[in-house]
Amino acid sequence: MSQPIGQPAYVLHSRAYRESSALVDFLTPQGRLRAVLRSARGKAGTLARPFVPLEVEFRGRGELKNVGRMEAAGVSTWLNGEALFSGLYLNELLIRLLPAEDPHPGVFDHYAATLLALAEGRPLEPLLRSFEWRLLDDLGYGFALTTDIHGEPIAPDGLYRLQVDAGLEQVYLLQPGLFNGTELLAMAEADWTAPGALSAAKRLMRQALAVHLGGRPLASRELFRKP
Repeated sequence: MSQPIGQPAYVLHSRAYRESSALVDFLTPQGRLRAVLRSARGKAGTLARPFVPLEVEFRGRGELKNVGRMEAAGVSTWLNGEALFSGLYLNELLIRLLPAEDPHPGVFDHYAATLLALAEGRPLEPLLRSFEWRLLDDLGYGFALTTDIHGEPIAPDGLYRLQVDAGLEQVYLLQPGLFNGTELLAMAEADWTAPGALSAAKRLMRQALAVHLGGRPLASRELFRKP
């Protein structure tokens, strides 16, 4: 039998399992994998924490794997304060949205790059909006920001609402939750200096994510509200 091949991974979440093991959700280029980590109170357990780049061998063919070899594969990313909360938010998003064993190497690479940017102290909001957008797009839930659902160019002076399963629809009467064309075009260019672009992007991503989260709130969002 061929030996398992190690692959890059990050721990998304870990919890106690049976007497001395842990049940761990990993992010890998091959998708989100769940595996049992034996002897989790030993050296392996100290590695099984978020934001540590790892190389992991997974054993087993079923949906629940077993962790074979696990080693650190780089410098750990130290996050503090709101950067830490942001990292936990990314982890929860991935656990909730990323199907098990569905390869998304682009999401893995963007996640690793976002962690480094958070550790460097770069502004949080653009990083989070970029990650949310990339995740939705990779999962097939993305939509155009420069054209509406009829293929017409977004008008700078237009008003639009999000039809989650289709895209942006122009409307002509004021109603809650609308976006103006200028904001949408700024988002398309990632021009976060444009007035209102960041706050509009946050509202847009919340609307786009809500249906895929099944109406259940994200626990990590509450961290940002604590004094």
